[in-house]
Amino acid sequence: MEMLVDLHTHTLASGHAYSTVTENALAASRRGLRLMGMTDHGPSMPGAPHLFHFENLTIIPDQLFGVKIMPGVEANIINPEGELDMPLKYLETLSLILVGLHPICYQGGTCEENTQAYIKAMINPYTDIMVHPGRPDFEMDLEKIAYASALLNVPLEVNNSSLSTIHEKDAARKNCKSIARYIAKYRSPVILGSDAHYCDRVGEFSEAIELVQEAGISGQHILNTSPERVLDYLAARRIRRKDIKPSMLMHRLSIA
Repeated sequence: MEMLVDLHTHTLASGHAYSTVTENALAASRRGLRLMGMTDHGPSMPGAPHLFHFENLTIIPDQLFGVKIMPGVEANIINPEGELDMPLKYLETLSLILVGLHPICYQGGTCEENTQAYIKAMINPYTDIMVHPGRPDFEMDLEKIAYASALLNVPLEVNNSSLSTIHEKDAARKNCKSIARYIAKYRSPVILGSDAHYCDRVGEFSEAIELVQEAGISGQHILNTSPERVLDYLAARRIRRKDIKPSMLMHRLSIA
């Protein structure tokens, strides 16, 4: 399984990551990647960049070391309504919008409340990809999330960092195995992400690859095996924004 894209990476700007975008891009090039997302945390994360960071991303070169750079954000869900910590004016201009739950940014609730927060964020027409649903920080209905992903055509991430670097690796592995099985069941769109916070982790997908293969997910089903597939998906997502009616989608989800 040849992985040519890593959409989930962090730079020094995130506050708890330790490499520059140049160092990340060089590492990506050495791994044979052709496209890399630069997705530092949204502003509700302690140590995250000021909003001006996201306004100034246009200065980043389009390519570094032969790797196309896609500036974006890992936005944080901040409440049970699935609201994000990024103002609309920034969401409208960023090339890549990842969305996830983090304990320090979201207080948490019941399994149903957490699930609804995640799905409501997925319904947001500015959301491109939902990240690390397998992290054990919040109890969620992973089958319902995979079903929603398939219905909405919003990819879920199998996060390599959840399987290799977080403290609760056993719980994360159990959850990631579950979400991978449900992705296979519902044929939900999927990406693999390194969630690299240091340059030598960029493009590191080994544990995520092993897990999705066990679940029966092939390389043809994984979006970031091809930069062209990623770029086509993101372009289509932006065209469809004006046609997406969140209230209608919530109704469909409640009936299912």
